[in-house]
Amino acid sequence: MAEVNLLSAFPRKKRNIEKRASSKTDELIALSREYGEEYFDGPREVGYGGYRYDGRWVPIAKDMIAHWNLKPGDRVLDLGCAKGFLVKDFMIAEPGIQAFGSDISGYAMMNCEPEVVGRLHQHDLNDPLLFPDDSFDAVICLNTLHNLKRPQLINALSEIQRVARDNKAYVQVDSYRTPEEKEIFEDWVLTAYTYGYPDEWKAIFDEAGYKGDYYWTLILGEDTETE
Repeated sequence: MAEVNLLSAFPRKKRNIEKRASSKTDELIALSREYGEEYFDGPREVGYGGYRYDGRWVPIAKDMIAHWNLKPGDRVLDLGCAKGFLVKDFMIAEPGIQAFGSDISGYAMMNCEPEVVGRLHQHDLNDPLLFPDDSFDAVICLNTLHNLKRPQLINALSEIQRVARDNKAYVQVDSYRTPEEKEIFEDWVLTAYTYGYPDEWKAIFDEAGYKGDYYWTLILGEDTETE
């Protein structure tokens, strides 16, 4: 198990923290947690503010392929894959890789990239994964596990460990390292149920018996913007 940033090539984006915090209500949070059209392609206050393919996951897929020495024929699973952008970009980065994904969102499944039709399935990570032990050469779960409550999150990590061969897994979760970063995060967050400082996350990994790699999604002061 290693702390490694496999999303270092992902472009950082500005966030209007004040606007999100001032508009956030219990009703809006509940709407976000439906993971429907409003979350992906509605206003920014509810979620992504438009979730569209632009190829930015290709360099990340290349970094992951190099990290695990993946090759054509290897099987990769992206849990919480949304519309399948990373699944598609794995196949672009290394033709012949067998990439698959799952997501809780029926809307995302119906609006996925054409190249990944038949490679994605709808699945709630509160439930066990429907795959045999050691059935994937790498399993990835980015910015999804924190949307589970702690008991279900522990189970999901155990399931990732179960289906990933040779501990080749990577999870990235919401975190913060200082009280200032924690305040920014809590002003921004909509869907997460479980979050904490890195040491708190490492304790969760240990409890779940997770032995894969991991890193943190951090919102820094320089990521903020105002209108």
